[in-house]
Amino acid sequence: MGRQKKRSKEQEANRREQERDRRRREEVLRRTLSDNPAKSLAGSPGRGGMGSDGRNAGRGQKPGKRRASNKVSRQVGIILCGIQLAVTLVFIAALFVLNMLPMKYLGAAAGILLVFWLIPLIGQLVSKKKAIAGKVFSIFMSVVLALGSYYIFKTNGTVEDITGGNTKVDKMVVAVLADDPAETIGDAADYSFGVQYAMKGDDVKSTVEAINKELGRDISTTEYKSLNEQAEALRDGQVQAIVYNDAYTGVLEEAYEGYSDEVKIIYSHEITSTLKNEAADVKVADDSFTVYISGIDVYGAIETNSRSDVNIIATVNPTTHQILLVTTPRDYYVEIPGISGGQKDKLTHAGIYGVDASMATLEQLYDTDIDFYARVNFTSLEQMVDALGGVDVISEQAFTTSDDSGLVMNVVQGENHFTGKQALAFSRERMNVDGGDFQRGKNQQAVITAMIKKAISPAILTGANGVLSSVSGNVDTNMSQNQIQELIKSQLSGGGAWNIKSMAAEGTGDNQECYSSPGSILYVTQPDMASITPIIEAINAVEKGETLPDSEVAQ
Repeated sequence: MGRQKKRSKEQEANRREQERDRRRREEVLRRTLSDNPAKSLAGSPGRGGMGSDGRNAGRGQKPGKRRASNKVSRQVGIILCGIQLAVTLVFIAALFVLNMLPMKYLGAAAGILLVFWLIPLIGQLVSKKKAIAGKVFSIFMSVVLALGSYYIFKTNGTVEDITGGNTKVDKMVVAVLADDPAETIGDAADYSFGVQYAMKGDDVKSTVEAINKELGRDISTTEYKSLNEQAEALRDGQVQAIVYNDAYTGVLEEAYEGYSDEVKIIYSHEITSTLKNEAADVKVADDSFTVYISGIDVYGAIETNSRSDVNIIATVNPTTHQILLVTTPRDYYVEIPGISGGQKDKLTHAGIYGVDASMATLEQLYDTDIDFYARVNFTSLEQMVDALGGVDVISEQAFTTSDDSGLVMNVVQGENHFTGKQALAFSRERMNVDGGDFQRGKNQQAVITAMIKKAISPAILTGANGVLSSVSGNVDTNMSQNQIQELIKSQLSGGGAWNIKSMAAEGTGDNQECYSSPGSILYVTQPDMASITPIIEAINAVEKGETLPDSEVAQ
């Protein structure tokens, strides 16, 4: 009996101990659920997920580990926001350096970017969760702004490269007959060299000195009165080589058909000279100004002197938004001030003596001052037009281009949508259009007008990078970087449409001796002064602030 009572007491003590253990486990579980209410109920007693012994309690993340994980996530988010802030500041600095946005746009951009930075930052600091969306947004903005900064700095560098031009380059060459065994100047050391000092004689002398220095001995020279006599002497075998300016190659082609195929170049020497820039103080955002657009086809440096096949002057009044485009035929028979000594020559030949000679010739012809020049390698026109997504050009005539234009295609009278290659062919054609070179000049004006329309339209936003890539190395201007920045900033600030008027000088065909090709009779265009007078009047009207009638509106 005593043993039975003792056994009952032990059983009761065990039962009470088990009850205390159960209560302790329930208290621990209750506190756990209180600290982490998101924990699944699947592990609670009586829910079928976890037994009363709590063996599955370790399957959920412990409170301490969860707090540590959120802390690391917040630190990562803050670091990403710091990177975004740094990239944002670089982007804003790039916009300041570019200096093309008006202050109101620059301030607005800075304000918006600040908001875009604060949104993810606040999310990281306030949210009790991991704020994944904020981190993704910071990464996205950092990548976008980094790419934007790259392209802005690239744009600024390109503008810097093409602006501030103040040099011209004369490329002097030594030519021998195409079948001559000499391949280098060393091979021709014992040759007799034909020279002439009547035109650009100092450059010829400088080249001879450079050759003597390279060979370590003096070469034998024979002097002739003109470039044509030099070429004749080479062809007749009187000399084995001739020294001349490569810009005269086109002149020799006019005098001797197939000249380029008869000779080969074995030596070249470049001479760089400085141009005087008198337009540095022009306020392009307020003052009217005139730009000489010279279209050339050259290999090598864009500054190299060469004949100019496209000769357009653009008079611009930024206040009235009036542009006057004037084209002059390349064969116009005119004096080259300071060069030809009163003799006449083709306008295209003026480019041989430098862009400043071409500007002086047109200044005298139209009785005006030309402030700036823009030399454009016309083959880059194709890339520029394609970068703009093509252009819509108005043609005065319907015609089919010839093989000489680079592309055979049909042109309709009226509006044509051209790709870059088509626009270039349209600009080059003169054989299959009524009016020949006169009409070609008008067609070139039409292409430039179409490009201006695209350049001031939203299309420039998507094509800007392509345009910049195409002009780099293919455009040279004496307009300063600051002047171009001010011009763009003025357009962005004020906006508005531009009125574009096109005019063309006219004349009649003739055959005359030219200064650059003495002794040869070449085709020229005798100026029609009846067409010059209205152009002079129109230039004066634009400078006075008048809007020209029959202008085409570009907006």
